[in-house]
Amino acid sequence: MADGTGDEQTDDAAAPGDEAREALAAELSELLGDAVVESHVEAGQNLWLRIAIEQWHGAMSALRDAGFAYFGFLSAIDWTDAPEGRYEDTEFDAAGVGEEDDEASSATAEETVRRGGGETRFQLLAQLHSPARHAAVLIKADVPEADGAPASVPSIIDIFSGADWHEREAHEMFGLVFDGHPNLEHIYLPTEFEGHPLRKDFPLLARAVKPWPGVVDIEEIPPELEAQLEAEVMAEFEASGAGA
Repeated sequence: MADGTGDEQTDDAAAPGDEAREALAAELSELLGDAVVESHVEAGQNLWLRIAIEQWHGAMSALRDAGFAYFGFLSAIDWTDAPEGRYEDTEFDAAGVGEEDDEASSATAEETVRRGGGETRFQLLAQLHSPARHAAVLIKADVPEADGAPASVPSIIDIFSGADWHEREAHEMFGLVFDGHPNLEHIYLPTEFEGHPLRKDFPLLARAVKPWPGVVDIEEIPPELEAQLEAEVMAEFEASGAGA
């Protein structure tokens, strides 16, 4: 970038801070105490708090009482790679070319995507807002596994009734079980549907066996029909030549 004197100027300065979110992170960390495992501020964007899953219900109740009474959403994340491979590139794939660049790119992606940290395959995620403070906080919690499935977590519909549909969706799509939820029934899928489509190990058979749109199967011409067609073409050609 030119500075007006013809010299090139490089910008090595760090991204500007976010004092308001840093202060809020400190305030909420003090409020929640030992429930907070880690916090992360993305300047100008978001505040993330990772809390112990055992404290999920209590922390959400404390945040509501502290003014974060508007429930935004609840969902889950499966951090594993799909076993059949990836089908789309991300912004991180073009960052490096060599082996060293690939390792740096992978580290950058991991550091950037897992905002607020995380140690388990499954994570629970919710967003709360404080209308009075015009502030939002994203709450994460690591969900341990038991026998290859995510362990059950406490429902928060007694705190935020709007979480009802979101917990049902997370149960349907990821297999999370919310203790205390009275009706963990499917929303989108048939009742008899087996599996959880947003888990990375769910087989996407349509991608594996469905033919590419527009592909047409071509059958071989039987030899006797091929000879007949060839004879008819030659006869027509000779007749047109004789007429000329």
